[in-house]
Amino acid sequence: MRARRTLPAILLLALPVTACTTGPALENQGAVTAPPGDSRHLTIGSAGFTESDLLAQMYALLLDRAGYSTKIISVTNREIYEPALESGQIDVVPEYAATFADWLNAKKNGAGAAPAGSPDLAATMKALRALAAPRGLTVLDPGRAVDQNAFAVTSAYEKKHHLKSLSDLGESGLPVRLAAGDECVQRPYCAPGLKKTYGIDITAVDPKGVGTTQAKQAVQSGRDQMVLTTTTDATLDEFGLVLLADDKHLQNADYLVPVVNRSRAGSEGVRKALGRLNTVLTTADLARMNTQVDSWRRLPEDVARNYLRSEHLIPAG
Repeated sequence: MRARRTLPAILLLALPVTACTTGPALENQGAVTAPPGDSRHLTIGSAGFTESDLLAQMYALLLDRAGYSTKIISVTNREIYEPALESGQIDVVPEYAATFADWLNAKKNGAGAAPAGSPDLAATMKALRALAAPRGLTVLDPGRAVDQNAFAVTSAYEKKHHLKSLSDLGESGLPVRLAAGDECVQRPYCAPGLKKTYGIDITAVDPKGVGTTQAKQAVQSGRDQMVLTTTTDATLDEFGLVLLADDKHLQNADYLVPVVNRSRAGSEGVRKALGRLNTVLTTADLARMNTQVDSWRRLPEDVARNYLRSEHLIPAG
């Protein structure tokens, strides 16, 4: 099995600056109305963190299986890779529906624009596709896997207070010191939302970051009672932490979606190849794969290949 090439972001920077900073003009309707392209040589972008690397590897393996030739490029900055996607320097990227909708919305309407993403997946996808299409981008269908903000407590705390959900925590009346990023004080999905939606008594926000080791240790030690992390966090077990269900849907619909450059990768062949992942990949699957890379030190390509083989999406051997 040949090793897949993962190219550094510097290659993008070496290309013409106008291509990386503007993408196709919105008034260039040819980029939007032309038939979807089907280039046989596709560049897949990764945002450079474990989960994005895994998704990029799975996309590449599925596209290879469908007869495409692929390479992967790692670009850690959305400000660089999204214009490169518009311009066709990158053909496919894994994205998060609500986050990407808000990002494109802010790019079009300014940083103060009302959010385009929401907890409603259908509404979020409609808004996202409306924002993406004028830029020559096609957003493929989401699957079952979602990487949302999530809140965790220790398993001992959960059992002691009979907690399964954030509603349970709110109804308990327990005072909660929350380990999170400092922006949590103002963000509607964080401290204000926990108070308004669930009635949770947030007494303070301990600014230790989102899902960082320090934040988890603060909860593990009892300094804090809850930590802001994500639904695909790979290390919760190591700290004795468990997620509480967001049963009233405070968090936005950050389902995983492939985004493609329409003029190069908008074909039915690409859609079908990547759509096969939607039939199997779950949030729990993604969390387990993150664990294998982050905790077991396995290579993302190996983990991705083993997963696709186990689900019979690519042949063994």
